[in-house]
Amino acid sequence: MKASIMSFYDEIVNLQSVDTEAVLDSVTTSQIARVLDKPELGYEDYLALLSPAAANMMEEIAQRAHKVTIRHFGRCILLYTPLYLADFCVNYCIYCGFNASNQIQRRKLSLPEVELEAQEIAKTGLKHILILTGESRQHSPVSYIKDCVSILRKYFSSISIEIYPLSENEYAEFIAAGVDGLTIYQEVYDEQIYGKLHPKGPKRDYPFRLEAPERAGHAGVRTINIGPLLGLGSWPREVFLAGMHAAYLQKKFPDVEVSVSFPRMRPQRGNYEPEYPVSDIQLVQSLLALRLFLPRVGITMSTRESATLRENLIPLAVTKMSAGSSTVVGGHTDSIDGIGQFEISDDRTVDQMRQVITGHGYKPILKDWHDLT
Repeated sequence: MKASIMSFYDEIVNLQSVDTEAVLDSVTTSQIARVLDKPELGYEDYLALLSPAAANMMEEIAQRAHKVTIRHFGRCILLYTPLYLADFCVNYCIYCGFNASNQIQRRKLSLPEVELEAQEIAKTGLKHILILTGESRQHSPVSYIKDCVSILRKYFSSISIEIYPLSENEYAEFIAAGVDGLTIYQEVYDEQIYGKLHPKGPKRDYPFRLEAPERAGHAGVRTINIGPLLGLGSWPREVFLAGMHAAYLQKKFPDVEVSVSFPRMRPQRGNYEPEYPVSDIQLVQSLLALRLFLPRVGITMSTRESATLRENLIPLAVTKMSAGSSTVVGGHTDSIDGIGQFEISDDRTVDQMRQVITGHGYKPILKDWHDLT
């Protein structure tokens, strides 16, 4: 059921009238050349940059994206790492290793174990952390996650959450506890596909998930990171709608730092194969198009992607990368026998990533925020 107040859900409904396939097929290289000469892009220009015609002009687009990124972000890459607190889940997402029907040994960290994980991560020098749980309010209630946050605040200056969608009041509780960032993926913006991929569980509520960033924005969160999981729907349309979502959030919450990720499907328990596989070239095209459409948006690149691809993207559009990652609960201390949410691709340590970034003439940033409250 749609919420009664205006939200991005209403924007999604209006965007359904845009025949993205017809637009993409009609774009010409001369049209792309004109787009690249514009100081600001509209949504039609953004969509054009996702077309086959644009794919033939990737070098020119990449050069422009590089200049735009340098102008707004300099030669800096912020580093962070994920910390999985629990993998209990009540949803049945058919593409996820934490699917409630998967027969895996579930685990939830005790508070002393959370502290051990924090101490291990802190040794790397990282000051930004993303905490994750499976989506189970029973096993990972707000009270438990807040207790974890109180421990983590001793070690990290910025704490983001990637958990089940919350109410505005609950987001406010987390912000008061010391959380400053939210990451939440819509997974797939196509509502029909979304329904098929989420057959059971609270995650089936499409509007409630879609509107979560707005509830966090109203609650006063500092950063919001959104995106689709590429491979679940047609990539040009998913990337287009994610960009429109980010533009909407930037306009509605001008004081919030909005970022976008385009994670691709990775092997996971359950062995779901994406119906819409996305190539490296298509991923790069997505990132470059987004950079030109939204020059001030942050772009996050996780360790789902290969070391080579991540390095090649450093000079083009990316502003934030994960490092030393594990998708296993307790993965920074004792993950030998654990089952992760999905397989990572780039397993380099934080020190190795710092060296790589420095080697490309960029500065690895371990801390860019400190809460004085």
